[in-house]
Amino acid sequence: MRNLVMRTVINSLALWVVSAIFPSLIWFERGGAASYLIAGLALGSANALLQPVLQILALPVTVLTFGLFAFVVNGIVLSIVAAFTNLETGGIFAAILAAILLSITSSIVSQILGEKKPKQS
Repeated sequence: MRNLVMRTVINSLALWVVSAIFPSLIWFERGGAASYLIAGLALGSANALLQPVLQILALPVTVLTFGLFAFVVNGIVLSIVAAFTNLETGGIFAAILAAILLSITSSIVSQILGEKKPKQS
């Protein structure tokens, strides 16, 4: 439960940072902090449930493009999240670029907040 809350906060902060720095890539139609939290929860859920299925389906193309198609899968997941929340993207190419920036920002925020990855045994 703590991990879910932490990932939601990290995703929300990453969305806020990317939308503040690059407002032409992703933005919110209306709402404040609640919109960021809802979109962060939706993004975390989509990353946990939908992204693995899409990655398996896109595996042949991902192998042919030496892994670059994974960025497209991330952009598609972000576009799907945008369809169900107040989040807006500037198209599929903006969603792909925003997904890359969200990944970088999320990693940085995770390091700052000190999120620890579970150990695999």
